Amino acid sequence: MKFKYQARTQSGEVKKGEIEATSKVSAIEMLHKSGLYPTSVKQEAKNGIFSELKILKRVSTKEVVIFTREVAIMIESNVPPAKTFEALAEQMTNATFKEKVFKIAEDIREGVPLSKALSKHPKIFSTFYVSMVRSGEASGTLPEVFNKIAEHLENEQYIRTKTMGAMVYPVVILIVFTIIFIVIVIFIIPGLTEVLQDAGAELPLVTKIVIGVSDFFIDYWWLALLAVSGLVSFLVYFPKTKEGKEIIDLFVFKVPIFGTFQKNVYMNRFAENLATLLYSGKSITESLEITASLIGNNVYKKIILDTKEGVIKGRKISDGLASHPQYISPLFVQMVAVGESTGRTSDTLLNVVKFYKAEIETFVDSISDLIEPVLILGLAGMVGILVAAVFLPLYQIGDTIQ
Repeated sequence: MKFKYQARTQSGEVKKGEIEATSKVSAIEMLHKSGLYPTSVKQEAKNGIFSELKILKRVSTKEVVIFTREVAIMIESNVPPAKTFEALAEQMTNATFKEKVFKIAEDIREGVPLSKALSKHPKIFSTFYVSMVRSGEASGTLPEVFNKIAEHLENEQYIRTKTMGAMVYPVVILIVFTIIFIVIVIFIIPGLTEVLQDAGAELPLVTKIVIGVSDFFIDYWWLALLAVSGLVSFLVYFPKTKEGKEIIDLFVFKVPIFGTFQKNVYMNRFAENLATLLYSGKSITESLEITASLIGNNVYKKIILDTKEGVIKGRKISDGLASHPQYISPLFVQMVAVGESTGRTSDTLLNVVKFYKAEIETFVDSISDLIEPVLILGLAGMVGILVAAVFLPLYQIGDTIQ
């Protein structure tokens, strides 16, 4: 929400302006932190539903990445953390993010460690983020750690975008097919049906089937709508249940073509998270614990936690991963083993990240070539059936007339 304010500076100068905040109280607090003493704070008139939705605006990964880069630069320039966060908050346009950063700056000024101040906002700063900052505080390498976090988030965002790109293409095509099918069945076929029935000729089986489908959608549209609504609700809410997530997390790896792609995505995420945490100085067991909480798939989470238990008992990471050949590739295991033997596990894992990143890029770039022929054949088949349903009886009518 936007608020218009009138305030005085410490020298008594009157200032007017606008400020974004999630509430009037937050706006006043933000003005105080900027060294202003408000005399009037009023919310701007709402401009429809979109003004209301601003309060629900989320903090995007891109915003967190830019913020993290800026923090690294300012801390490296010897700007105190509290001053850094206040300066960055003042230039933010996202009211939610601005408010949280101001609160972090206030906590730091009160003596709260940076990592603990960040941990109070888990929706913006993940366990990984906080753990990395805590390591940077302990080692005195905060600028390097913030840069490493930004690189990590950028890679995560890149992989997420690539993954969505691979999934969106076939979904869009199927939606287009569905719309075309509905238009033909509901608006075109009924008109042709009257012409064909008036001709009095015996209709071919394919024509009867198409007319039957058209009649069903016209007479029982509510049933089709109910079925679609039920399917959408199931797809939205079932994955959020514990049982649903477990089933889907296992099912995604059994889908032809996409199953291998998903394994590459999770192995990339596994390697990238583990490498970054080890680089920051975290112990192997702690790094595995944090990685398991961030991996996003129950199958890989169990594998990582099992590997962690093995490490606690004195086994190597590679030995634990080798026990799951169905989900961890031999290349992954071999690279980890080389890293363990040379004492450079973090570096070898980063090479694994590069490999799987290239694999993901190759898959996404070629997905249209893999799916397009299948979709074209499907569309051709649908059009062929509809054409046959229309022209076969017309042909028969023509023969009868002759």
